[in-house]
Amino acid sequence: MAKTTTAPVLGARALNRATLERQLLLTRSPLTAHEAVSHLLGLQAQNVKPPYYALAARLDGFAPEQLSRLMADRAVARMVTLRSTIHTHTADDCLTLRPLVQPARARELSAFRKGLTGVDLDRLAVLARDLVEEMPRTLKQLREALQPHWPDADPQALGIAARCTLPLVQVTPRGLWGASGQVALTTAEHWLGRPTEPPAGPDATVLRYLAAFGPASVKDMQIWAGLTRLRDAFERLRPRLLTFRDERGVELFDLPDAPRPDPDTPAPPRFLPEFDNLLLSHADRSRVVPTEHRGRSWQGNQAYRTLLLDGFLAGLWALDQQALVIEPFTAPGRTLRAQITAEAEHMLATLHPESSYDIRFGTVRR
Repeated sequence: MAKTTTAPVLGARALNRATLERQLLLTRSPLTAHEAVSHLLGLQAQNVKPPYYALAARLDGFAPEQLSRLMADRAVARMVTLRSTIHTHTADDCLTLRPLVQPARARELSAFRKGLTGVDLDRLAVLARDLVEEMPRTLKQLREALQPHWPDADPQALGIAARCTLPLVQVTPRGLWGASGQVALTTAEHWLGRPTEPPAGPDATVLRYLAAFGPASVKDMQIWAGLTRLRDAFERLRPRLLTFRDERGVELFDLPDAPRPDPDTPAPPRFLPEFDNLLLSHADRSRVVPTEHRGRSWQGNQAYRTLLLDGFLAGLWALDQQALVIEPFTAPGRTLRAQITAEAEHMLATLHPESSYDIRFGTVRR
């Protein structure tokens, strides 16, 4: 009779330390900003500043000018990709990851079908491409230019249709550190100076996802990408992967040579921006978000900036014109308070070296 083998179980702390290591959050990495953006498969960029805060928490010697220069040089760009949200991606990923998630963008349009009655989406895509490649346009300008072709259509739906059918990037100065600029759009091909490449293969993307977010389940990756039906890719790769189970019995996949640190590996305090992908890229977020703190980093559809202690969500923070205010969920002891303060000083010195901020501990949130 064949002997049945059971996949090893990885507890929450084991998954936490493995994920933090892949996310460059256990120790700051010597990677360049470009290498880090590529390794992490992009940085959440719903707002302008989060990618800079994300890299300040992860990279040794990071300065905001490094990412800003990459954006100005068009080596990275901001565009709608994963989960229909804006990410900062390398130029290569702009041209390959966006085609991979295009089916999700097409499904997104179904919510606006009533406002698009009678609209020829193929023609709209051609017209919109010509408009934004003639000159970068805001969504308002794009809607106004498209409206005469379909006067009965919903203007908002026309803009959404353009965004969903075309790989539109936000042009600079939007996204540059210390600069301001409204959201103006053109196509990735036009901005980056080369054509869209064949979509990234799902198998190759599974391997990259596991390298940055693993160990992980099929559903985890589907949540990260905003896609469905990725099971086949995992099954094709199964002979090349290790399998584990979490404490709930969910099957997890991982790269054989990926780091899985000891669960007791120290995890220093880290300040993360709102919408950081660490907290958004798994179906089961308990590897970072303790059950008792579930939902505490959000209000409505807005995310707070978060504080990690011992690798887990443990507080919030905010930066105003005078002070960095830290609001832990549990009052820290003297040693931990000193560690949090040191990390706060590092963040401020990295991103705001010419400013003077007080560091304050606010009311403990319960």
